[in-house]
Amino acid sequence: MAAVRQNGSGPYRRYGLEALARLDLMRTLRELDVDLATIRRVLDHEVSIAEVAGVHAETLEVQIRTLGLRRAVLGAVAKRGSSPQEMRLMHKLAKLSDAERRRIIHQFIDDAVGGLDANPELVAMLRSAMPELPDDPSPEQVDAWVELAELVQDPDFKASVRRMAELQAAERAAGDRSGSGLHHELTNQLRVRIEAARAAGIDPASQQARLPLADLVARYAQTFGKADTPDYRGQLLGRLQTANDPRVERYWQLLGIINGWPTPPTLAPVLEWFIHALQHHPDPLTTPA
Repeated sequence: MAAVRQNGSGPYRRYGLEALARLDLMRTLRELDVDLATIRRVLDHEVSIAEVAGVHAETLEVQIRTLGLRRAVLGAVAKRGSSPQEMRLMHKLAKLSDAERRRIIHQFIDDAVGGLDANPELVAMLRSAMPELPDDPSPEQVDAWVELAELVQDPDFKASVRRMAELQAAERAAGDRSGSGLHHELTNQLRVRIEAARAAGIDPASQQARLPLADLVARYAQTFGKADTPDYRGQLLGRLQTANDPRVERYWQLLGIINGWPTPPTLAPVLEWFIHALQHHPDPLTTPA
């Protein structure tokens, strides 16, 4: 490096300060992990520091997301005790883009309800509820996405959902309004009434169950323009048995974990009580049992 005059004047001092500034800039850029070729272009004024910083920041953002994803996969592997094959599958599924994840779910929906005049509101809800895995997912979210991807590619699960859709399509073809709508209020009433019966210790096979059952069937019959008859109870039982696949509820639970939605209380014990009550009491209260 050129000497610097004591009086601080002249070209030597200017050259020395410029060299120190360039050296300091090089050191800073290297500490920020900028490669030497890019540093040379900055020093030669081919690109600005702002341009390099912008590109480097984007690169680091990708690296951060990648590291976060790897951390989540490893956390899920540790939780599951996965084999090497499962770990590779988890990493592969976790790396899929949003579009690729949606394609897997849409393919499942097409296989399960495609070509059928099933409940249009339910089909629309299925198609709108897509897994949105965040850029920095938790191990639980990665684990949920892997389980969901495995579930929707299970031929038996797809066949089960298609049977439900076929039943809805047949009811709609016969002019039955029960094949349309989501009926959230009716579901809430079902939950409240049966949870109260269960809390009171009422066995669905007992005579005590006949009164709450009659109330439930009356609510269903009124909603769908039916009457509480042995035939209607038989139809309702068949519909509930077809729909009572715990994997359907698990499907929505997994979507909730992935997307950060609140987890609703399970309906499984409620439906089981209702089904057993209908099996043991196929006749309305006005008909001798």
